Amino acid sequence: MGSGDPHMKIIHGEAGYILEDVPHFSDYIPNLLTYPNLLRSNPAYSVVKQYFVDADDTVPQKVVVHKSGPRGIHFRRAGPRQKVYFKSDDVLACIVTCGGLCPGLNTVIREIVCGLSYMYGVNKVIGIYGGYRGFYSDNTITLTPKVVNDIHKRGGTILGTSRGGHDTAKIVDSIHDRGINQVYIIGGDGTLRGASVIYEEVRRRCLKVAIAGIPKTIDNDIPVIDRSFGFDSAVEEAQRAINAAHVEAEGAENGIGVVKLMGRYSGFIAMYATLASRDVDCCLIPESPFYLEGKGGLLEFIEKTLEENGHMVIVTAEGAGQDLVTESMQVMNQKDASGNKLLQDVGLWLSHRIKDHFGRKKNTVINLKYIDPTYMIRAIPSNASDNVYCTLLAQSAVHGAMAGYTGFTAGLVNGRHTYIPFNRITESHNQVVITDRMWARLLSSTNQPSFLNPKDDNVAKKTELPIQLLDGQKDEHQSENHIATKS
Repeated sequence: MGSGDPHMKIIHGEAGYILEDVPHFSDYIPNLLTYPNLLRSNPAYSVVKQYFVDADDTVPQKVVVHKSGPRGIHFRRAGPRQKVYFKSDDVLACIVTCGGLCPGLNTVIREIVCGLSYMYGVNKVIGIYGGYRGFYSDNTITLTPKVVNDIHKRGGTILGTSRGGHDTAKIVDSIHDRGINQVYIIGGDGTLRGASVIYEEVRRRCLKVAIAGIPKTIDNDIPVIDRSFGFDSAVEEAQRAINAAHVEAEGAENGIGVVKLMGRYSGFIAMYATLASRDVDCCLIPESPFYLEGKGGLLEFIEKTLEENGHMVIVTAEGAGQDLVTESMQVMNQKDASGNKLLQDVGLWLSHRIKDHFGRKKNTVINLKYIDPTYMIRAIPSNASDNVYCTLLAQSAVHGAMAGYTGFTAGLVNGRHTYIPFNRITESHNQVVITDRMWARLLSSTNQPSFLNPKDDNVAKKTELPIQLLDGQKDEHQSENHIATKS
């Protein structure tokens, strides 16, 4: 589903109201039977008033609007409906995880299985092992509430994961041949682009198969949604690495602790971990270019900080300064199986450059420690906040699939769970806007300069303050991929 998707459902209302709706079985399969939702007789929900979501409930993408401006873009509110499009005994659901590891994957798997079983009486759920290629490699695991009972206490995913391996025809053939009619796909933007293609092929064949996505990225770089699951856990665990770097730096003469955190395109983990720790003197992210040499450069700032404090801590996102690293190491751009650019180790490169710089100063000895906790952070179980969030995401996906929605991802928008079309999730990356208040808060917290090279006119243009925009408008100085962070 791209921006020109012929199946995109746009509904216009009064006062500039726009609903970007998600597909439904009834869009392409006529005369479908519906059934009363079993939650009507579920004792757990008997005390809940107005438990079923109204058909007209929608959630605005933006909360802050001008009184005379349009109401803007909305998404369909997630939750159980009065009618469902599946009999419980007829459901054969499958779950697949793709891409890199992230805290909370096992929790999402658990809650999809338990949600289907406890809320809707579904007892046939399988796990596709090893990512997309597991569909046509006949790698499956039977999933029951008993099997998944305590998996949320473990990191990783019990289903395994991989990058690439997407063959649409083989995957849809496998779904059809096995009799699967609900597919839950957990992954990042590359994975969900694959899910979108699967949905299109399922629709082309007029199959009654719900394709539901749950967006996963530890970097928090998925647009539209408030945050991605695993992000809170990652920021919390990153504090341990930053604290270790601070202890090491503080305990040595001219000690420097360098910590590299996740963030291929977006510096949210580095930014929030820096703000949370208060022990960081400098934070580098992909969205904010920096330079090393000369007046106002990073090396000058390091010298000044060591002279004043005797030690310092530098946090860098993995995607920061890649243009400098690539130019310095004279390497070619390469990509992994998911199509992501293979990054050079900016933390190691930066450590070497700092050592070389001070090595040329005969009277200055530094003690530098480099910490890369990436895989330790990715492998931890999710914390309490993410566990709750994963539960609600999983249940929202289950409610949507049972209600006949398809080609959607479940996501939190302005504190409400919604169903979002695939194309809105995959069209760009959520990034830190360096003219936004949150980045200003970080700069004031670390007291670091912006490191923007005044000789670079393009960079200077990016730092101009944009006006507040309404849905559908674009600022000529702001990249399409920069989605304003909520503050």
